[in-house]
Amino acid sequence: MTVTRSIVLFVAAALLEIGGAWLIWQGVREHRGWAWIGAGVVALGLYGFVATLQPDAHFGRILAAYGGVFVVGSLAWGMVADDFKPDRWDVTGALVCLLGVALIMYGPRPDAT
Repeated sequence: MTVTRSIVLFVAAALLEIGGAWLIWQGVREHRGWAWIGAGVVALGLYGFVATLQPDAHFGRILAAYGGVFVVGSLAWGMVADDFKPDRWDVTGALVCLLGVALIMYGPRPDAT
């Protein structure tokens, strides 16, 4: 249950952070205006909150692992929102990142006493 919760939180964090950055990008680079920028700022703030809900208590571990989730999520977002077509190196790199996430977050550790 803890691993499932952690994965759901990582996905939610990725949607909020990547979505927030994309909204700001659209507001500034695509001249969509302040409403888009404001929505992006709110989404980025919510990302920061969601990251605190991870079951693990170590900030550095959470953010390090999230970096791999961010890489994979960014590629997926580009595919959906911007018609980005990843090549084999993008996919290979994303899989390496996910392996890193699994090792950092879910690797066996001795019980801390």
